[in-house]
Amino acid sequence: MLNDLLDQLHGWNGQLGGYAVFCGVAVGVLLLFTGLRQLMGRKGRSEAMRGRRMRLIAEGRSGAERLAILKPPPRRTGWQRIPVAGALPQILRQADVPLSAGMFWAGCCALTVLISVLAAGYAGWLHGTVIGVLGGVGVPFALLISQQRKKMDKLMHQLPDALEMLARGLKVGHPLNNSIGIAAREMPDPAGTELGIIYDQVTYGDDLPDAVQEFAERTGLEDTRYLAASVSIQHGTGSDLSVMLETLSRVIRNRIALRRKVHALASEGRLTAWMLSALPLMIFGSVSVMTPDYYAGVADDPLFRPMMGGIIVLTLLNALVLRKLVNFRI
Repeated sequence: MLNDLLDQLHGWNGQLGGYAVFCGVAVGVLLLFTGLRQLMGRKGRSEAMRGRRMRLIAEGRSGAERLAILKPPPRRTGWQRIPVAGALPQILRQADVPLSAGMFWAGCCALTVLISVLAAGYAGWLHGTVIGVLGGVGVPFALLISQQRKKMDKLMHQLPDALEMLARGLKVGHPLNNSIGIAAREMPDPAGTELGIIYDQVTYGDDLPDAVQEFAERTGLEDTRYLAASVSIQHGTGSDLSVMLETLSRVIRNRIALRRKVHALASEGRLTAWMLSALPLMIFGSVSVMTPDYYAGVADDPLFRPMMGGIIVLTLLNALVLRKLVNFRI
């Protein structure tokens, strides 16, 4: 009996080790592909991404060309209406990933095939395909969404400084368009490029409220929507724009401080939610390792699969409800 238990433990350890190896291969290939593309580029990523619009200006690109590269298409048609896949060009742009949607999909497909072939020799074609999809599509998308959130969070924290810079420019007598251009040259990305797009649009004939409204739609941040509404109201009423920008900057700073305070206060609740969500998986894994026959002995019962399906659904619902309880919208 002890020998059988040891054999089962070795089998589980071997499978877990194999899955870990395949996941490591997926991440390694993705990092290798990204590193080779950076090495083949003319500049390093950090230098090139600091001022994308300024780099395009240095290359001699016209205003129309800059807008075509930096500004996503205004409307989606056909497959672009799919929630995540259709928004992929905008997500890549927000994440500052210098890839087109086609190149990203091609890389994911190649990575999926490679991981599936490697995993099929160890775990079979069915499990190999699942591992390939998770490693070739799931991991890149997760990294992309994480990078996008970091960039949008950085933009949100840069926005108060940009608004104060615009307000100071207006107070010393600069026209609004010139103040936006100065802020676009002085601010790092992503705020510098976004302000530069507004400056280019206004320079080439767009109204300022429309340009700021498109900026709010590109970023999807609530604070930028406040800015678009404020500029639109000021454009129609003629109030003091510098005072409005300073007030909005102070409001955004207070909102950021409140978010941080709430995030810190809810940290214990989030940790509890993670533990409660992971507890069923930990129990299932530990029982399967210590007593393999506990589940395998009843796997042939007709009620086993429906019961397991119900447990999985309830576990996922529990995780979603707990996540909703500990995440607050401010």
